[in-house]
Amino acid sequence: MKKLWGGRFSKQPEEWVDEFGASISFDQQLASQDIKGSLAHAKMLFQCKIIDESAYENIMNGLLSLQSEADEGELTYSVKYEDIHLNLEKLLTDKIGPDGGKLHTARSRNDQVATDFHLYVKEETLLIIAHIEELQKSLLNLAEEHVETIIPGYTHLQRAQPVSFAHHLLAYFWMLDRDKGRLQDSLKRSDIMPLGAGALAGTTFDIDRNITMNELGFANKYLNSLDAVSDRDFAIECCSNASMIMMHLSRFCEELILWSSEEFGFIEISDSFTTGSSMMPQKKNPDMAELIRGKSGRVYGSLISLLTLMKGLPLAYNKDMQEDKEPVFDAVKTVKGCLSIMTGMMNEVEIHVDKMNKAVHQDFSNATELADYLAKKGIPFREAHELVGQMVLQCIQKGCYLLDVSLDEYQEWCPLVEHDLFDALSPKTAVERRNSEGGTGFEAVRQQIDAAQSKMAVSNN
Repeated sequence: MKKLWGGRFSKQPEEWVDEFGASISFDQQLASQDIKGSLAHAKMLFQCKIIDESAYENIMNGLLSLQSEADEGELTYSVKYEDIHLNLEKLLTDKIGPDGGKLHTARSRNDQVATDFHLYVKEETLLIIAHIEELQKSLLNLAEEHVETIIPGYTHLQRAQPVSFAHHLLAYFWMLDRDKGRLQDSLKRSDIMPLGAGALAGTTFDIDRNITMNELGFANKYLNSLDAVSDRDFAIECCSNASMIMMHLSRFCEELILWSSEEFGFIEISDSFTTGSSMMPQKKNPDMAELIRGKSGRVYGSLISLLTLMKGLPLAYNKDMQEDKEPVFDAVKTVKGCLSIMTGMMNEVEIHVDKMNKAVHQDFSNATELADYLAKKGIPFREAHELVGQMVLQCIQKGCYLLDVSLDEYQEWCPLVEHDLFDALSPKTAVERRNSEGGTGFEAVRQQIDAAQSKMAVSNN
């Protein structure tokens, strides 16, 4: 089978060499983008009088027919034609005749694949943003229901201070919001058109790149042909953004896994997102959360693959860059799937408010309240801190908590203590009073929810 680029060669490669060098097994995923780019290129060739109207209409009708067949999954590709670009050119030529060979005028596979890849990353970035917003909505709905639900807050995985459960959930809302911001910002760098750069040096044909840029909906075009065909920053950034998202999802999943354990018992993950054991009939394993946590490493791997791939390449295009697509395809597929699963889990999770309430009454996370109480009575905070540490130690030795200590005992310990201490030590009071901006106080959390909803409303307009 004659190669479309084979005029200079006298010997055909072995079949196994063809298979090694071909990318059609994975880059067929870019069929829609490739056809879109070819339609724009053909229109530009016609408007610039490089091809005549008859050839243009023939090419356009052929490409639209191929797009319909691609949508129906009816196209058959061959490894002999290496990649999606040559496969579609062969299919087009078979369909419309010699006019199909005119489509590649003033174009190289180098600027063609770069254009396809830019289109793909742009489209998928917008889809990932939509997935993030669905998860954000789910978190906001839960937060609205649980403003006054109190959960132990942790540092070093040790009980620290009680916080509103809504406040805890909203921390992940804002992480996701930063992820969304990074994705939105990255669109500026994927929204640049390489088409027209040729193989590396442009073309002798009198083309108009603004026609293809506008036709394809790009905001800008590359101003350097070498950069246009060799740049993969946008793909690396896509994997970097995906890695950040996965890191945040993994942190959240770690908490869901802990909270759903017998030791915590704060939540129950729906049966839809858990599995059982083949040996132990009592088990309900948080497998989907664990898989998301595990898949973060897979996405990190995609990022490292791309960085490693590009680090030693001279300008301009090199065959190494054929390896750029699979990591991006995999990272995009993985992050979209994980966001969907996460949203489903949060929509169906059962919150054990009683367990959370019991937890905050059986710890020393209100010790800071006692230190603050003494400081407000005029005792220097450092001295109050020392006194409370001694009281906590006494309670641990007696097997009780700060709310179990009687007023008489407190007054023997410090005469400044009055009965209002017990209200100050209440977990609800401890949370409720922390209304500094961004704090966990109920009013502050409600304000935070309003801010989050306003942010979502702006995003959706």
